[in-house]
This record gives sequence, C-alpha cells and structure tokens, in this order.
Amino acid sequence: MTRLRIFFVCFLPISVFVSGCGRPEKKMQFEPNLVLAQATKIKVGDIYPMETAVSEATTVVNEMFGSPNEPKLPNDLLEDEQKSFLNTENLEKASGPVAAGRGLYRQHCIACHGVTGNGRGINAMQADVYPRDFRMGKFKFKSTTRGAKPMKEDLYTTIRKGIAGTTMVAIKELSDEDVNTLVDYVIYLSVRGEVERNLIIASEEIAFEEGDHLYLAGSKGFDDNQKDMVKETVAAVMDSWVNAESKVKQAPEPGDVPITATVAELRAAAASDQDSPLKKSIARGKELFAAETASCYKCHGPKGYGDGGTQDYDAWTKDWTSDRGIDPTNEEALIPLQALGGLPPRKIVPRDFRKGIYRGGAAPEKLYLRIAHGIDGTPMPAAEGVLQPADIWSLINYVRSLEEPSKDLTAN
Repeated sequence: MTRLRIFFVCFLPISVFVSGCGRPEKKMQFEPNLVLAQATKIKVGDIYPMETAVSEATTVVNEMFGSPNEPKLPNDLLEDEQKSFLNTENLEKASGPVAAGRGLYRQHCIACHGVTGNGRGINAMQADVYPRDFRMGKFKFKSTTRGAKPMKEDLYTTIRKGIAGTTMVAIKELSDEDVNTLVDYVIYLSVRGEVERNLIIASEEIAFEEGDHLYLAGSKGFDDNQKDMVKETVAAVMDSWVNAESKVKQAPEPGDVPITATVAELRAAAASDQDSPLKKSIARGKELFAAETASCYKCHGPKGYGDGGTQDYDAWTKDWTSDRGIDPTNEEALIPLQALGGLPPRKIVPRDFRKGIYRGGAAPEKLYLRIAHGIDGTPMPAAEGVLQPADIWSLINYVRSLEEPSKDLTAN
C-alpha cells in the first residue's frame, strides 16, 4: 500500500494545481470522475466502453456547467425557480484564480476539497477525516431529513463555524458575504458532480456498441435518444436542492424531559443519591443505549467509547467499492482505482462520547437531529419512528453525561 500512496501523493498536484505544472492557469479544467467510471466498468464488465462514456459525460457537463475559471449553469434546461437558486455573481466571485474580487474557493477550499470538489485536494491524504467529496450530493450535518439536501443555512453554518475534530476549521477573515458566496459555489460543484456521476451510471444502459451515444461530437450535440434523460437528470438534481426547505425538521420541545446547559449538571444528577427527573432521564437513556431497539452500543461500544464491534465504511467509499462489487479490503483490486485517484479506504471511527466532540454541533437540539434523522453518508440510522421524542431526549442526556470533566463546555 505504501507504493500506491506515494503514487497518489505525486498524482494530486497534477490534477489540482494545474498551473504549477507548466500549463497556463486559463486551461484549468474539472477532473473527470474516473474512479466511478472505472468502478462501473469493473461492475459491468469489459462491454462497458468506459473511455467513451467518460468522454461524452465530460463533454456534456463541461458544456452545461463551464470551467473552473468560467462557471455557468444550464439555464436552457432549468425552470425559473431553479435558475434563481444560485447567484451567478457568487459563482464568478468564488471561482477562478485568486485575484481582486475572485478566487475565494481556491484561496480557502481547494487544498482539501480539490478543484472539482472531489475531496482530493493536496492536503486530503494528511487529514484524519477525508475532506468531503461534494459530487455525491450527500452532506452529513444539516437540518433536513436523511436523504434530503441541506439548506443553504446549513452549509453556511459549516463554513462559518467549521467542523469540530477535523481539519475543517472556521476561517475568521471571511465576511458573511464571502461565506454565502462559497455556499453557492459548493452547491454548484455538487450539482455539477452529481449530474456527471448520474450520467456515468446511466451510461451502463446506453448501447454504445450499437451506435447509441450520450453526446455526439462536433455540432450535432445531444443524441436524440438521450436528450430527455440528460434534461431529467439535471432537473432532478436541481429540484432536490430547490425543494430542500420542504424537508426541514426542527427538534421538538423536550416536554417533561429536563435538558441542561452543561454536562456538569448531568454528571451531578447521575452521581446523586437522590432521585430527580434528570437522573431518571439519564437512566432511561442508558437503558435505550444498550437496547436492541436503538442499538447504539453496536457501533459506539457498551460504554460509549467508540469501540463497538460493528465497523463499516462511509457512503463515499462504498460508492466505488462494495456498491460495485469491489472488496474495500482487497488491496490488489483497489490498485487501478487508487491509481486514478481513489483514496485508500478507511473505516469509520464511531464517536467516543468521553471526548465531548460532536462534528455536527454539541447543542442538544443539534444532537436530536443527528439521532432522529441519522447522518447521511454514514451507517448512522434514523431513530425517528423507532424511538419516541422523549426517549431521544433521554438518550441525549445519557450521551452528554459521558463527557469527561476536562471537556465540560457550555453547549454551542
């Protein structure tokens, strides 16, 4: 595996910092999703003409979404509400080389998330948690239900505050306008990347060997057989963002379950010889944590130390490995995929609650959303419909009570 990692570290600067390799900045292009294409070829077999599918899919998305220096939207395929969802002035300001009034994304985000938003920037391999690949359209920390896109406000919070326990830190010098500009650009990269991946996957069904195409070179443009499919793909991805507001969920009031501002109060209640509503809530949460209904212990361990027996990969890894019939532990099988940029698979490390570090926010209301709706892209399931709201609040009390005294902080 060492040889592969050396190769990959050498590969990244070529794909990310093109201008540093002797090619002029103006020729910088989005990198095709070669890892997904190769994984699709492995799944389908040699009958899948990967080079043709990638070439045509790349031509389509470049024509619709432009380049890293000149981003655009496929307005001829969008409805009015979809057209107005992203501010084109923000896309202009965020994109391009770092210069007066431009280049916010390259200045602050490219080193981790890469030009294409594929999570493979120059610093990706050094991060304990891989940077997010925006192209699947999945985001972990949001106010919407599992499977739904986040609100712009959710992405704003992530950029403004950073993500605890990761290299995604808050950038204090960014103005509110700058953050909103980056939010629009991240969504743009996500839409472009998800359209591209959906076209590559849809190419499994295109009879290239019979003369069908996704896109015809030259002035011919879209193959009539595929034009509607391309339009529907773009519309579906944009709709998922535009309609995210309808998927927003708020944490309900805790009712009779007491929720404290600090974990010190929780620990004091748990250690007290006297019964109290708070102590009973913590006990109820502990019971649920170890029960098969919630099954928290299977991943987080019997004491919440993050040492449960269930180990798994996240959706971004499964997408190009197990979902396509490739064993993520088979190093030999991963060679052609890692050579194209696939990051070495790492298993998810469940949260150790003693540390009191919650990447989606430590406030009880944020913890409620993580438990109730799960965490997209991870095996963390949604408890809503399985547990009653009062039980979820008690589970939160128990989990928070596990935090070590040295980490005792007021909820943020």
